[in-house]
Amino acid sequence: MRTSDIAPSLRPEIALSWRRCRMSGLQPEAPDLRIEPGEVDPRSRLVAAAQPVLEQLAEQLGDADYCVILADRESRLVDVPLGARTLRSRLEALGVVAGGVFMEETTGTNSIATVYELRHGLAVHGEEHYLEPFKRFSCYGHPIRHPATRRLEGVLDITCLAENDSPLLGPFLARAVSDIEERLLLSARRAEQHMLAAFQAAAAGRNRPVLVLGEGVVLANPAAVELLEPIDHLRLRELAADLGRHHRHEERAIELSSGRHLHVRLKAIAATADGTLFEFTDPGEPRPLIGGAARPSAAPARAWVSTGAVVSTGAPVASVYIGGEPGTGRTTTARSLAGETGFVTLDASEAAVQGEAAWLAALEQACASGMLLVEDAHVLPGACAVRLRRLIERALRGQAARRILLTGAPFAELAGDAAALAAGCASRIELPALRDRPHDLPGLVRAMLDDLGVGDRVRFTPAALAALAAHPWPGNLRELRAVIGGVVAHRSAGDVTPRDLPENYQVSPRRGRMTPLERAEHDAIAAALREYDGNKLRAAQRLGISRTTLYSRMRALQITVSNS
Repeated sequence: MRTSDIAPSLRPEIALSWRRCRMSGLQPEAPDLRIEPGEVDPRSRLVAAAQPVLEQLAEQLGDADYCVILADRESRLVDVPLGARTLRSRLEALGVVAGGVFMEETTGTNSIATVYELRHGLAVHGEEHYLEPFKRFSCYGHPIRHPATRRLEGVLDITCLAENDSPLLGPFLARAVSDIEERLLLSARRAEQHMLAAFQAAAAGRNRPVLVLGEGVVLANPAAVELLEPIDHLRLRELAADLGRHHRHEERAIELSSGRHLHVRLKAIAATADGTLFEFTDPGEPRPLIGGAARPSAAPARAWVSTGAVVSTGAPVASVYIGGEPGTGRTTTARSLAGETGFVTLDASEAAVQGEAAWLAALEQACASGMLLVEDAHVLPGACAVRLRRLIERALRGQAARRILLTGAPFAELAGDAAALAAGCASRIELPALRDRPHDLPGLVRAMLDDLGVGDRVRFTPAALAALAAHPWPGNLRELRAVIGGVVAHRSAGDVTPRDLPENYQVSPRRGRMTPLERAEHDAIAAALREYDGNKLRAAQRLGISRTTLYSRMRALQITVSNS
């Protein structure tokens, strides 16, 4: 039987694997070898947990014609297989070496690549292999999952010549995997204890941001939570990988996703495979921490103040700072607070155009009004910010009847006079960025469709909403409104699918129950794919990872690219 014809006698899961191989363009005559020895981490937690078990298996198998092979969570072989020398030599020519990438698009149907795809144990016998050179072998594979997180850590495989196949190999392998998983759990508990102890020692009695990152572990004090966005964790993990695991430490300059420049001190945590401690300091003027400011809520029509209470329309407060990224609805929120009362608006950016003296004169004139709104207050020059802060202080003391509303950048981005200005307000509202509230997208889209007068005539499918949720939305609600308006201009009725969206918005993932780190990783990959119109090779180069690693992470994060 030739692989070019999918035999109807194949088991369903094998037949589906063959179909995936054919669709990937893999030819059945030989593997598309990819060997990346530089990507192998010989000190990983998986290798440390598996090594004693593999040594025990080697003793049990002796000189029998079997090979035991370990692959990591990227389906990359992490070690030269254990087993008979003659069998190992035959397998090496097929890419069974350290760093060999075993995915269905590179090595076809086998008990590493297909187990990685299916996430459950599988035997592949002789002719069931997609690649002709592999048909002389039989193999059994079993996924290795972390007992606590249930994440896939790797795959364990045992391979033999087809004539030496035995149904006992499956249970034999499953017991070995159980031993590895038990050791993974024990090592994780020890590592987490060390990471927690290091974090508590560094954070005790200090206000500076402190963070610990490890395998599946994120520990942060309130200052670090306020400072860092999920996308920053990716950069920090890259720095940790460069640091090594020799109990070394170093200091680096880093630019955060917010644009802030800081110094960070990294220290590898002893007795852990990957734990790293980060301590941040500001090279310039210390940024005042906004005490009590709550993290943004995902609520679509609400903003949260420093006390955690919701500000209602017309709330009688003397001064309010409304922070958020451009396009998050800062002005709309200010107008809702003003209610029916009229107000005078000043644009802080005009101070740079008109000059400080002219702007201050306009401020004095506006003070005669019952309510004052200052837009983009965070860009005010020093003298103007000081004068405005004094007006706010007078309003707080009841010496002025006016109410003052300010809009500006998010609290975490404020420093110097801008931070003092926001801190001096009686109440502060932080508007969440659209990328932080993906669950609100259906309601927001529906509201915008209603505003455009199309009502129920247009419906965004779940796939289209998922594609929108993948976008980082630097323009927030303003950008979303423009996209919805563009779609409605071309489709006035019916279902909107990803293909109806602008091209740069057609990356379609499922962000469901991702951790913050996974969402950050997902967003970075989605952005790179959008930037290069779905070209995976260029996206991988942009991200600084191999194409194989990109494929792996896309599969794990369920990112697909819709083609027009």
